[in-house]
Amino acid sequence: MRMLVVDDEKVLVKGIKFNLEHEGYTVDTANDGEEAVALVRENHYDLIIMDIMMPKVDGLSACRQIREFSSVPVIMLTARGDNLDKLVGFESGADDYLTKPFDVLELKARIRAILRRAAAQTPSDDTGEEKPLVCGPLSLDPLKRRMTVGGEAVELTAKEFDVLELLMRHPGRVFGRESLLRTVWGYEVPGDIRTVDVHIRRLREKIEPNPAEPIYLLTKWAVGYYFRE
Repeated sequence: MRMLVVDDEKVLVKGIKFNLEHEGYTVDTANDGEEAVALVRENHYDLIIMDIMMPKVDGLSACRQIREFSSVPVIMLTARGDNLDKLVGFESGADDYLTKPFDVLELKARIRAILRRAAAQTPSDDTGEEKPLVCGPLSLDPLKRRMTVGGEAVELTAKEFDVLELLMRHPGRVFGRESLLRTVWGYEVPGDIRTVDVHIRRLREKIEPNPAEPIYLLTKWAVGYYFRE
């Protein structure tokens, strides 16, 4: 597994790199968003850990640029604890969020959770072929991690893909926000319920003919979200 750690605090980067390499990961580093985007264009990474406040190109801008060509999972780091800042991070395409100062054990736990979910989507040689999930012009291929609308490829973040796959596998079943957080994110995130709303809205913008009047990703008011039957 190869990871990229991006932060202008060189001591922090050194510490994260040391701990992750001790776990057996290969770790590259960068100290600003501009360098990070360039590295992601040139290399394959299984995960990116990136600070928000950095010189040249900040983490949010870098994440948005990366999302233009890659769906690699991104964990954002920040010294801020405001939920609004977290939502802005998710809006920019982040998959997870960790507030400084943090316990390295928590960081490792979140990394393992993300990598487990990614591994669960990778077919083994003897699993056989699984057909894409199809609804009208929408086609989601769980094995190739590929989404198309009307035959055109649509780039989804790792979390967006996981949310959509879960809902498409259970059409008509309503999932509450807490249930989606537990199932997709893999742990409780107190106070971050709106994270689910952000991801649903972004998905609607990508797959719905008219996001303001969705026909695929529907809302059961005061309960949660579901995919049309």
